[in-house]
Amino acid sequence: MDKASGIYFQNMTAKEVEERLKKNDLIIIPIGSTENHGPHACFGEDTFLVTRMAELVAQKTGCTVAQPIWYGSHPYHHMGMPGTIIVDDDVFKALIRSVMAGFWNAGFRKQILLNGHGQEYVIPSAIHQFAKRYQVPGIFINLNWYHAIPQYVKDKKHGGPFETPFIHADECETSYSLALFPEMIKMEYAVDTTPRGYLPEKHIDKAGCVYQRPLRWYDHVGCGPIEVFAYPAGCVGRATLAKAEKAKEGLEHLLDYMVELVNDIMKRFPPGKLPPIEEITQRPREEIEAVLKGPLAKGGRSIYTLAYPP
Repeated sequence: MDKASGIYFQNMTAKEVEERLKKNDLIIIPIGSTENHGPHACFGEDTFLVTRMAELVAQKTGCTVAQPIWYGSHPYHHMGMPGTIIVDDDVFKALIRSVMAGFWNAGFRKQILLNGHGQEYVIPSAIHQFAKRYQVPGIFINLNWYHAIPQYVKDKKHGGPFETPFIHADECETSYSLALFPEMIKMEYAVDTTPRGYLPEKHIDKAGCVYQRPLRWYDHVGCGPIEVFAYPAGCVGRATLAKAEKAKEGLEHLLDYMVELVNDIMKRFPPGKLPPIEEITQRPREEIEAVLKGPLAKGGRSIYTLAYPP
């Protein structure tokens, strides 16, 4: 990440950001986690997945990438796993709001929050909290990478490329990691575990919610054991089956989609253009126009004059 000077915001000077905003004012904010992924995969797997994806999209489109958010929210069943660093949901949402506000104030009013971890039920809440507090024009999107390509994270029984369903640090997730950063995956240490729950499978969806069962995996607590008891190895599924080749077609489709999404946003709203004030907010026009100018412009103000803390 320290060598990607033409991609990451934190690697750029103020002058470089100023010039970049004239060409493309969209930023991708990778959001991952630090958590146990078994003996074969790195603790930052979720984060490396989305940063590598974002880097490739930025190279193709000219958008900017933020250095990732390394620590995330976690569902109850992750509690207690060594190496899994759990951030309180309210703290996590406050962090996301703060990051969004900071980048908006820096001129990146189009933001894609690219999520690589089981916290898709938390991030949208943070986006809506941000919007309610500031009520400023912008494009703010939460993209969970696996939601963009559901058919490519499914098992063969349901038309996908994998032998087993996508859950956690398993065949699917490890395959995508092998395709993006094989140097951090040690397959000689991979192990298999048997996923289990207390109810018939027809009720509760697995990671990614790609089977569209009545209950999403985060819609319950207690319908299955927590990981520290059931999966002390850290993976949930058959990690030994992972191969980079199984993920490559899905990865190509994902990157194509993300490039299309960025380009469609920029085509509809070129640099400096945003959804119309009168259709997005009921704040006084002069108040919004002042913060749109930015804190250093004559007559401008920072976003923090509208609300603080974020």
